[in-house]
Parts: sequence; C-alpha cells; structure tokens
Amino acid sequence: MKRTLAVLVENRPGVLTRVAGLFSRRGFNIESLAVGVTENPDTSRMTIVVSGDDRVLEQVMKQLNKLIDVIRVSDLPAEEAVNRELALIKVGVDSTTRAEVMQIVDVFRAKIVDVGIKSVVVEVTGDESKINAMEQLLRQFGIKEMVRTGKIAMNRGAKVVQTEKKA
Repeated sequence: MKRTLAVLVENRPGVLTRVAGLFSRRGFNIESLAVGVTENPDTSRMTIVVSGDDRVLEQVMKQLNKLIDVIRVSDLPAEEAVNRELALIKVGVDSTTRAEVMQIVDVFRAKIVDVGIKSVVVEVTGDESKINAMEQLLRQFGIKEMVRTGKIAMNRGAKVVQTEKKA
C-alpha cells in the first residue's frame, strides 16, 4: 500500500541527503519524492510516497521525526488530500499524426508546450491515473522522452500542515 507523507524541513544544505539516507539505511523504498520551498523561505516541504503497511509507515514517521532538520511529519490519507503530478512527454509526430496527438492533448486538458518538425512536448497535470492514461495513449505515436515530477499533495479544506518547530 502506498502512503503519502508531508515532511516540513529546515531549508538548509544536506537535509535531502539526510532524509534519503535514513530511508536507505532502514531499507525503506521511496516511490516518489518532490521537494520545494514553502510560503516560508526558511522551510522546505518534501512530499514522499512510501510503500508499506501501517507498521512501516509508523516506523518511517518515527525515524523522520528524530532528524534534527525535520520540523513536522504528517500522513496525508488519499481521501483527505489533493494530489497532483506533472509530466512532460516528448512525442514523435509527423504531418499525419500531429492532429491526432493534439486531439488527445485536448481531451486530457493538457498543453502542448513545444512544437518541432518531428515532435511535440506535452505538459499534463493530474493524479497518477490521469498521467498513466495519457502516457498509454501517446505510446502508439512513440514517446521519445518523458519526465514526471512525482506526487505533490496537501490536505483538503481548512486543515493545514503546521510549520512550527516540534518539541
């Protein structure tokens, strides 16, 4: 089972290395990792997707909370969070397939962000299943290159992951 963690950390050099090292030492696999600065420039937020049962999740959260640069660790249950992923997909096209690719892009409410003679670059955002479905449909045209951000997520509604220091 995949679980999503929001990890608020001090925005300092080496923090990502320490977090990744913790996962490596403990034998936990990171399925997805996205990191970016928050509304506070002194704080970064890591969205980490990890596989495992409740016991594994509890162990991961305890170990993360022991790290000095970690401010707070929160579990983001799928039903209580909004999550998105971004993908850029370079697709091979020619004069006969360009229109068909553009139709698929429109259906998925994606965007073409670059056009070349033999390829287009498509930007698509959505949940993991939307990205996977778009990738499957574009495979028939020949995917030349693809990059995905990994999941980012936050709680729905008024609930906020607080940024004050842990005790």
